[in-house]
Amino acid sequence: MYLSVQKLRPHAQLPKRATAQSAGYDLYALPESPLTIQPGEICKVPTGIAVAPSRPDVALCIFPRSGLSTKHGITLINSVGLVDSDYRGELLIPLVNHGTEPFTV
Repeated sequence: MYLSVQKLRPHAQLPKRATAQSAGYDLYALPESPLTIQPGEICKVPTGIAVAPSRPDVALCIFPRSGLSTKHGITLINSVGLVDSDYRGELLIPLVNHGTEPFTV
């Protein structure tokens, strides 16, 4: 199985592993301008990439970062994002601010 990743905008960053033993790949935000998420607000954060697994029986999972949640209260609104094998649009990450302060991406 392989995963095709396409940059939809020139400044998009390809997913990367932080270390050789990382469980997954880090995604990077690519908002058109700084994006501030107010406490209690939900916001879709663009990544500038689209992905396509080579097999139809494979789904991709997006997990929140523990550091963002413990330090700032920022997490995925749906706990785990599920990307269907046939979705070909830009990955938009739905974040929610459970913290008490605005958070800028």
